[in-house]
Amino acid sequence: MNTYPFTFDPSRPFIQQAGEWIADVFYDILPEAGLELRDEQIYMAFQLEKAYAEKKTIFAEAGVGTGKTLVYLLYAIAYARYTRKPAIIACADESLIEQLVKPEGDIHKLARYLDLNVDARLGKSPDQYICLNKLDVVRAEPSESDMYRDIYADLPEFVHYADTMQTFRPYGNRKDYPALDDEQWSKIGWDVFQDCLVCPQRHRCGQTLSRDHYRKATDIIICSHDFYMEHVWTYEARKREGQLPLLPEHSSVVFDEGHLLETAAQNALTYKLKQGLFESIVTRLLDGEVRETLAVAVEEVIVQSDMLFEQLARYSKPVPGSDRKDIQWNDELLAQIARVKQHIDVIEEELVFESGLFTLDDYQLKIVEEHLEMIQLALGLCRQQDQLISWVTGENEDLTLVIMPKQVKEVLGEMVFARKMPVIFSSATLSVDGSFDYIADSLGIEKYLSFSVESPYDYKEQMHAELITDLYSQNIAGSVSDAAGKHVSVSTAGIQGVSEQEIRQQTERVLSLVEQSGGRSLLLFSSMQELAAFRRMTEVMGVALPYRMLYEGTAEISHLISEFQQEETSVLCAVTLWEGLDIPGPSLSHVIIWSLPFPPNDPVFASRREEAMDAFHEVDMPYMMLRLRQGIGRLIRSRDDNGRVSIFGRELLQEDVRQAVEHLLP
Repeated sequence: MNTYPFTFDPSRPFIQQAGEWIADVFYDILPEAGLELRDEQIYMAFQLEKAYAEKKTIFAEAGVGTGKTLVYLLYAIAYARYTRKPAIIACADESLIEQLVKPEGDIHKLARYLDLNVDARLGKSPDQYICLNKLDVVRAEPSESDMYRDIYADLPEFVHYADTMQTFRPYGNRKDYPALDDEQWSKIGWDVFQDCLVCPQRHRCGQTLSRDHYRKATDIIICSHDFYMEHVWTYEARKREGQLPLLPEHSSVVFDEGHLLETAAQNALTYKLKQGLFESIVTRLLDGEVRETLAVAVEEVIVQSDMLFEQLARYSKPVPGSDRKDIQWNDELLAQIARVKQHIDVIEEELVFESGLFTLDDYQLKIVEEHLEMIQLALGLCRQQDQLISWVTGENEDLTLVIMPKQVKEVLGEMVFARKMPVIFSSATLSVDGSFDYIADSLGIEKYLSFSVESPYDYKEQMHAELITDLYSQNIAGSVSDAAGKHVSVSTAGIQGVSEQEIRQQTERVLSLVEQSGGRSLLLFSSMQELAAFRRMTEVMGVALPYRMLYEGTAEISHLISEFQQEETSVLCAVTLWEGLDIPGPSLSHVIIWSLPFPPNDPVFASRREEAMDAFHEVDMPYMMLRLRQGIGRLIRSRDDNGRVSIFGRELLQEDVRQAVEHLLP
């Protein structure tokens, strides 16, 4: 839809007119429809008007209940129609995407109350779609369930038969298979090691078809942070390969729950080199008649690659509470990486001659060259150990080298924030102690607008909060002091080191709290290990629970959320729902936090801690406080809500941690 929702006067600035219309929406149209006028929305609208008029980045920190989503949607839609380019709404994860487009969500409210036909389409990440190749493999396994064969049989006819491709329909979305748990889905869902460029089924793939669909959106494309960052990092490479970018040209970007963007940016810029995949890539060069020198170069680089992965296996050691292994970098390992790079150089030189002979398929050649360029770039980072985060996963021939640059803000600054385009960061938690410097610096944003508005809810009246520390003894407090007297974090995010007795005691207390609330509880965990330990302990204890327990990972997440909301006395146990979960009413009357959400035991935060003067207060505490604010914010979602927040955590025995947490509570 390209018409404006107001009468446009071309002699006046568009954004000014859009702002006037949006003011009318909040002052007149929505109140007449029975919706409440919120002063915070009016204030936010004037702030966003400036960001859109000046095409700047703005941090829009607005508390729960301020109606911030409606405000940025109105500006995004109006500006998209003015520029004839869709707006991008990037959410922190796939579950938040579903929250935004649910039938009672804000997009449907605008369509209903403003008589707007909003063209909003979902641009989901590749891992949210079935991979036909993986499905073919798993359904052929005699030991596997008939479930996978049934899934294949139910796919559209054009997937099965080449002569029935006159019509298409989207299919294969993770949401279409809510009963599959995460492990079952991983056997058929797309993963990073799938080579879609040469897949013979790519034109029948549900992911490809969905991409064609969302690219045609006129108002809004809704995607995840990860997907938007993937678009940014692959933009130039896809253009070189003659492919369309993942997302079309757009007019503005809104990063909902924008405080999580840095993590998504680092994930997108991560390089994963798998031993078997490298060999399958370079051996494509041997298809057809090629010169002997190229064939020898391919064989030699495979040998050198195998030696590299053998050394990686030798010089890596497991990290407790994690599926990764730390690499013990040394001269021998770096020398082997240099040899692999040299042999790739030889192949690249040979390809210059080979391309002139036209003996290789041009499309295949371009794909291999792109892969080799990526591998060279990744291996080149290993020479700058101070700028590198790296680890390995897997065992034996399934080993994978993971390489990530420590800081991505330079790239973000150049490829995202330097563009003359409105960029909106929206969240209830963007500042630390009233300052936006923490997030701005981590993302490389030098110039920005900002504002903060508090939630209109009366938390003192609506929320009862309690800190539970009597389960922990002083000698297992969450941090200790090193020889220099500095705090050293001892996070419980990975359940490693916590005794069975402690887990049992805490599980008993949590179940008692849930019983007091008659179910109706959200249990937030800092890691899947914690959630698994709690679930296992409830089974060991053999407690007959009078309410249904829903566990993240046992089904598609938006399906679990819907079940939780509809079955009032149920209990939802989750790791990824600290942000974005919006369930007003009695179904969510109690938020129970299993442990303070300190950063995970992963290479990214390990690197940050090493570089900080005071890791606990510069890295761990800011992260924990932002995430805790989000988790607490799941409870009160309307003026009529009331309930209870119970917070566990051995770190609460520390006076500074306890005081900081108490400062957040009503």
